[in-house]
Amino acid sequence: MIRIWQHIENGAWLTLERVRAYSLIVLALGILAFAGWIAVSDGVIDRNGKPIGTDFSSFYTAGALALEGKAPDSYTVAAHYARQQQLFGSDTPYYAWFYPPIFLLVATPLAMLPYPLALAIWQGGSFVFYLLVISAILKRAALPDAVHRLWLPVAMAIPAAFINLGHGQNGFLTAGLFGSALLVLPQRPYLAGILFALMAYKPQFAIVIPLALFAAGQWRCIAAATITIIALTGITSALFGIDCWIAFASVTETSRQLLLEQGQVGFEKLQSAFAAIRMWRGNIASAYLIQGIVSIAVIASAVWAWRVARDTNLKAAILLIATLLASPHVLDYDLMLLGPAIAFMIVTGFSTGFRDYEISLLALTWIMPLLTRSIAGAIELPLGFLVMVAFYIIVLRRALADNSTSRHLHTQIAAA
Repeated sequence: MIRIWQHIENGAWLTLERVRAYSLIVLALGILAFAGWIAVSDGVIDRNGKPIGTDFSSFYTAGALALEGKAPDSYTVAAHYARQQQLFGSDTPYYAWFYPPIFLLVATPLAMLPYPLALAIWQGGSFVFYLLVISAILKRAALPDAVHRLWLPVAMAIPAAFINLGHGQNGFLTAGLFGSALLVLPQRPYLAGILFALMAYKPQFAIVIPLALFAAGQWRCIAAATITIIALTGITSALFGIDCWIAFASVTETSRQLLLEQGQVGFEKLQSAFAAIRMWRGNIASAYLIQGIVSIAVIASAVWAWRVARDTNLKAAILLIATLLASPHVLDYDLMLLGPAIAFMIVTGFSTGFRDYEISLLALTWIMPLLTRSIAGAIELPLGFLVMVAFYIIVLRRALADNSTSRHLHTQIAAA
């Protein structure tokens, strides 16, 4: 037993051969599952009577309404559902549209295409973007050749990718934009600001990012992000009308109540402290209180790290995980953000050496999205949230150690 624990502590159990084998097994099973599901579907409708890509059907419908000059109707349940039924059949379940009008800039061009082609381009294109960002993160580091040969199957097989594919969601795009913004921030802050601003379709992720950028004095990035958001707002207003923004504002309260507080998507799918309390039958006030405590702690620690830490890869991983933990509304496909977070930590680990439990926890973080929904549904254990907390703690531990080393070095220099 002691020997097993030692292997978990030092990560010796996770050899490169096992990494390759586990990744290829998960990848093969995922491909077979999707291929089989599509094969037994009736056109674009699966065996459960749902459109393939489920959530993407709401994107496609909103884009179709925008093409007809009825973009504000996408925020009206009756009009949006009626158009969905026209597109996918009268028995299709309703998939709501609560995204800001900025996301219509993506949904509308896709709605010009046949649904299967639009879904393939949406998921395929954003998936390639995510893979290119992971590749760019890892190529900056002096990793062993064997690791460079392994990154692609590991990045492709991360279970969060299959969750995102199943929902036709935007996790690939979010991970790609966030990862690339952090990647270019040190040398190209204006471009980083533009990339951060393009994530404005996920306003629930804007809790930590601006504060971290302020703490790091990234004024050029902040200015570029602000200008880009203003420009995107102006473009959407010109294309789809001011009424579209008014309609969006009118449904934000409804989306908060239905999707978050009442958990109509299922609390087992939500990966936050708020969802954990609600899953355990806690009332809404208690859930907000606990989420508030978690968010404040995460924001404070992330701001501190971005102010004092020197390792840009470490800071990037901290901000990615903090963004997930600080928001009450995080779904399992949003766990795609853990992909670039793991990549940044791998670069740090190979640069300065992996510390106790880091390798094993990285492996657990990678596989966790495959397990979190089923475990939460079966025994009400919020595995996703707990693993993210553990991941955040080990990353912060590195930041604390690096800061202590830096202060000790400065003290020695001053004494000399």
